[in-house]
Amino acid sequence: MFASLHTAHRVTDRLQTTTHAGMLGHLMQNLRQAAALRHQRHTLAELDDATLADIGLTRDQALAEAARPLWDVPATWRR
Repeated sequence: MFASLHTAHRVTDRLQTTTHAGMLGHLMQNLRQAAALRHQRHTLAELDDATLADIGLTRDQALAEAARPLWDVPATWRR
C-alpha cells in the first residue's frame, strides 16, 4: 500500500507541475504576443505618410490602429 500511495502522490505532483508549467508557458506566450503587438502598433504610428500610402493606409487609419488596446485583436488571433 505504501508504494501505491507514494506512486499516486508522485503522479499527482507531476500532473500539478505540468499544469502549472503549461499555464506559465501560456502566460509567457501571451505576454510575448502582447509585446510584439504593442511594438507593431507603435511602429505603424511612426511611419511617414509616403510609407503609409504605399501600404494603403491613411495617417488617421494608422493612428486609430495604434490606439487600440492590447486585448483588441482580430478574432483569428484568439484561440
